[in-house]
Amino acid sequence: MNIQADLLTLLPELILAIGAMAALLIGAMRGDKSTNLLSIFMVLLMIAAGYFAAVAPDAGAFHGAFIVDGFSRFAKLVVLSSAALCVLMARRFFEEEGKVRFELPVLIGLSTLGMLLMVSAANFVSLYLGLELQSLALYVLAAFNRDSQRSTEAGLKYFVLGALSSGMLLYGISLIYGFTGTTEFAGVAHVIKASGIGIGLIFGLVFLIAGLAFKLSAVPFHMWAPDVYEGAPTPIVAFFTTAAKVAAFAMFIRAMIIPFPDALHQWRQIIEFVSVLSMGLGAFAAIGQNNIKRLMAYSSIGHMGYALLGLAAGSLMGVQGMLFYLAFYAATNIGVFVCIQAMRRDGEAVETIADLAGLARSRPRMAFALAALMLSLAGLPPLAGIFAKIYVFLAAVAAHLYVLAALGFLASCVAAYYYLRIVKVMYFDEPAKPFDREMGRGMGAILALSTAFTVLFVFVPGPLIGAAMTAAQALFR
Repeated sequence: MNIQADLLTLLPELILAIGAMAALLIGAMRGDKSTNLLSIFMVLLMIAAGYFAAVAPDAGAFHGAFIVDGFSRFAKLVVLSSAALCVLMARRFFEEEGKVRFELPVLIGLSTLGMLLMVSAANFVSLYLGLELQSLALYVLAAFNRDSQRSTEAGLKYFVLGALSSGMLLYGISLIYGFTGTTEFAGVAHVIKASGIGIGLIFGLVFLIAGLAFKLSAVPFHMWAPDVYEGAPTPIVAFFTTAAKVAAFAMFIRAMIIPFPDALHQWRQIIEFVSVLSMGLGAFAAIGQNNIKRLMAYSSIGHMGYALLGLAAGSLMGVQGMLFYLAFYAATNIGVFVCIQAMRRDGEAVETIADLAGLARSRPRMAFALAALMLSLAGLPPLAGIFAKIYVFLAAVAAHLYVLAALGFLASCVAAYYYLRIVKVMYFDEPAKPFDREMGRGMGAILALSTAFTVLFVFVPGPLIGAAMTAAQALFR
């Protein structure tokens, strides 16, 4: 083993790890007054990590425990972009709340480090280590507003249920190791190809999927999402629903496609079940929600169900569709949560859908952006969301999963109701009291980029679709 080569392979992760430790020391010495500096520093670290992740050649490190390929490069770039934007959102949010603390950018950086390790993991042990590094920081972030009962309750619920899911995941990994004699993805695939998959290994696979599905908030492991989304600070929820979801899904894809290609029939049945339940719950449970953050939690559950259609297909087209879907989902949700963060009246955050009434008259640009993002999440043409859904639906049809694709289409039609309801409230209801001052140039720029991606994607779809295809091909060599 060449330690120097291995460290160079993990250069993006080392940049974040060393930078986060340095930021922690600076914060400990200078206190909360260094928060703005550390936020900018963390964003610069993420940009540097993204650059080195983009130019890194294909390689393995630490006896194949970590791997760099087209798939990991794509996922890392989406994760780092989302995380950097969330750091900027959090900086402004806590300034407005008057609760600035230097630990915030450090925790986001350490959680992002865990995400990068997750998407490069090629071994169940390294997968688990990356997942826990991410999760431990997320537990603290969920309860970061410690003076809020809702925030501390959200953090506690997430911690307790997250610990349960980690136990299930670890038990599944132990069963897989016990019946194959290896924790390496390629080694597991070799054993299954040579000897088949027995009942013990199927049990391990079920527990593995259960643990991973929790991180996606997929049904029936979704119970934490609505309460955590409602209680956690808004930029932290944005971090959960963008960077964390992309990393968890990328890990899920690699952990299914690489070790278990010859067990597709067994794990496809589980994925189909989880996908149908997630799409159904996301479509119907959100209809009666009045809190917009809680509605976005159920929206997230539904979208994870749609993305799982591509995984159920188990094909190159399915993985390409999922990666494209995740990039669209992250870009769109960043904009949505910028709008939610801007919902402040008399210095206090407001979160009900009724508070958006008449927004088109008082804040027309914000209303247009939020309407475009909501219609994209609904999957209405010609916005980016329709292309994302078409790709995963076509992948399901190509894999002869006709019923699954039909149920996804029906669920999408039902879910369109609550997205259109928000547009109706903004444009046709009697105006509520206007929100406080404008969101600021930084947040406005993030919202403009998110909206531009959603609206203009139809004119330049090639680069993202091509990048998703290149990333997917790395798993099917």
